[in-house]
Amino acid sequence: MGFRPFIYNLARDIGLRGSVSNTSEGVKVKIQGSSAQHAEFDQRLGLEAPPLSTIISIDAEDIPLSDDTEFIIIPSAGQAAVSTLIAPDVALCEDCRQELFDPGDRRFHYPFINCTNCGPRYTIIENIPYDRPFTSMKDFPLCQDCKTEYEDPEDRRFHAQPNACPVCGPQIWLTDASGMRQDVDDPILKTVQLLTEGKILAIKGLGGFHLAVDAGNETAVATLRIAKGRAEKPFALMIRDLEMAHQIVQLDPAEEQALSSIQAPILLASIKDLTDLAPNIAPGNDRLGIMLPYTPLHHLLLNDTLSVLVMTSANFSEEPICIDNDEALERLSGMADYFLLHDRDIYLRSDDSVVTEMAGEIRPIRRSRGSAPRPIFLKNKGPAILAVGGELKNTIALSKDDQVFLSQHIGDLENLEAYEFFQMTMEHIKRIFEIEPELIVHDLHPEYLATKWAREQDLPLLGVQHHHAHLAACMLENGLDEPVIGIIMDGTGFGTDGTIWGGEFLIGDLHGFQRKAFFEPMPLPGGEAAIRAPWRIGASYLHHSYGVELPAIPALLNKDLTPIIQMIEQGLNSPLTSSCGRLFDAVAALSGGRQEIRYEAQAAIEFMQAAHNELGLDFTNFDLLKHENHHAISISHIMHELVRRINSGKSITALSQWFHHSLIKTFVHIAELLRNDTGIAKLVLSGGVFQNQLLFEGLLQVLERDQFEVYTHGQVPSNDGGLALGQIAIGRGFLSF
Repeated sequence: MGFRPFIYNLARDIGLRGSVSNTSEGVKVKIQGSSAQHAEFDQRLGLEAPPLSTIISIDAEDIPLSDDTEFIIIPSAGQAAVSTLIAPDVALCEDCRQELFDPGDRRFHYPFINCTNCGPRYTIIENIPYDRPFTSMKDFPLCQDCKTEYEDPEDRRFHAQPNACPVCGPQIWLTDASGMRQDVDDPILKTVQLLTEGKILAIKGLGGFHLAVDAGNETAVATLRIAKGRAEKPFALMIRDLEMAHQIVQLDPAEEQALSSIQAPILLASIKDLTDLAPNIAPGNDRLGIMLPYTPLHHLLLNDTLSVLVMTSANFSEEPICIDNDEALERLSGMADYFLLHDRDIYLRSDDSVVTEMAGEIRPIRRSRGSAPRPIFLKNKGPAILAVGGELKNTIALSKDDQVFLSQHIGDLENLEAYEFFQMTMEHIKRIFEIEPELIVHDLHPEYLATKWAREQDLPLLGVQHHHAHLAACMLENGLDEPVIGIIMDGTGFGTDGTIWGGEFLIGDLHGFQRKAFFEPMPLPGGEAAIRAPWRIGASYLHHSYGVELPAIPALLNKDLTPIIQMIEQGLNSPLTSSCGRLFDAVAALSGGRQEIRYEAQAAIEFMQAAHNELGLDFTNFDLLKHENHHAISISHIMHELVRRINSGKSITALSQWFHHSLIKTFVHIAELLRNDTGIAKLVLSGGVFQNQLLFEGLLQVLERDQFEVYTHGQVPSNDGGLALGQIAIGRGFLSF
């Protein structure tokens, strides 16, 4: 990440003598000079540090004067400070971008230009130490010009392992769908032409392949949807620059900063104007995922003719993205018309990160390229633990001393390819960080592939309840140790009673929890089939509330309810769930929203958007059913209130506003009861449901107004992508208890 040469050049510029070196404890700097020089060094150290570096702490002490005559870099000894040497893949820096478009520069239009401050890192590392022979650049010996840069501490490319140029570095070429290389002078220029003609291009990037089409071509977008098996889920766009982005979506300064950051994530933002873009990019959605070009290749593609591209991960729905040329030609030949390939290998696939702004903060939805494997720092050192995450949105985590290394997004472990990616990532992250865990922590669900993998290993195991892990993840991220109230809302989590949880109020810490309130458990007729057809869930909830004679509401007209009711009454494939996500699905469907979904949470997302980001004045405090040690939120009360409003002619907008407002009021009421019972005022919010902006921001505002100390996620997703961090936290608590 260029920290030693930064220190070297800073010290020499100020006139200091001494040295800089990597040690097992971090970067060690010896400086000798006047008090004024010391003060200038301290000031500039924080202001001018390289973009890839993070200064966690600075410890200083006076030492005896020495006879140093200059400032030098001391070579690293052995494997010291491995964790300080591995950075995420980051976006092209401005210096390299200027060179990329400078006709007088020797790297003019070279699609692999990079320096110490930018370019590939994590995805090209095969082993440690992080030196060129242990990266995918090992097959590209440096030419004399590049070698001179590489060896000069005053050069921006000093020890930049991916350093290359057109003479010695990777090359790019174009093939048709069969893999036949195209005889063209400029593969990038030809790619732009093909995209403008409506072709689908598979483009090898930083952490894998993208499928790209011209975002203004409705036919091309429709063809891509069919090829990718993605009927309605919005596509992400890559937009030439911020000026163009402002024309398409609404951006505030924080969102601008996130888009332009070295992480270069996909940002979910409110749509402003899609007039010049294909209408089928984001059907039925008021938000759009956009990103700026982050590799030199992207900048070249979007430099002139094209200004906006659909840029989506190159895979069939739910499969891992492709990273290898031969793999891409085999798996994507039915999707892409042409392939833009290169010969720099990708050792580890890494999807684009996704963020959104809620309650004034940029929050991760998917933590991957640009962020992984940057560690999350802990207050204290602890044992080495491996956490294998859950089934959906899987990430894994390894702890070492006072750091937790979270993997990139692995995805849903629902097929062999994803499971193999999970295993490969596991071995890779253990190898490059030299971590041998003492304990493996896994989810309680016995059928999760990650759980099965953990149980096959010859190491001590700890099973952790899903929602306890969510609570612990938010606690660890915010440095909390004492018991808290946890409002944990998601779609699915295996409960300690064998039912599916997902609408939970917990009192807990890193050592354990009590389940104090939850939604009344309801049958889920058909299991996964009900999740894909939310009207089934609605019918189940109405059956519980009204019996066999369901109320006549428009959403259930012409639906064959008999087999659904029979399944429920006979207990056939109808697991019980307290899931808040499933409740959202049910209410959305019954309100006239999405009856069958084409992607995860589609019904709930569209129902939230129907409220137009307003709560309105109408709300209901949902009844609580008091039991000996807990409360259950009455589904019957919710359904009766919902049906009454439907039959009075309320619009889906009014119904959505009422439901969101009612959940907020009910959640706050339960939190107050728990605070009164326990005296606990610290509260954490976690779970995928809190990606619902209207619910999250409304609840946060009322809780804080009610004098709760509320803690939320900012470093890891609130969804299952943050689960492994919570498992680490509980594992550390278990070993220290």
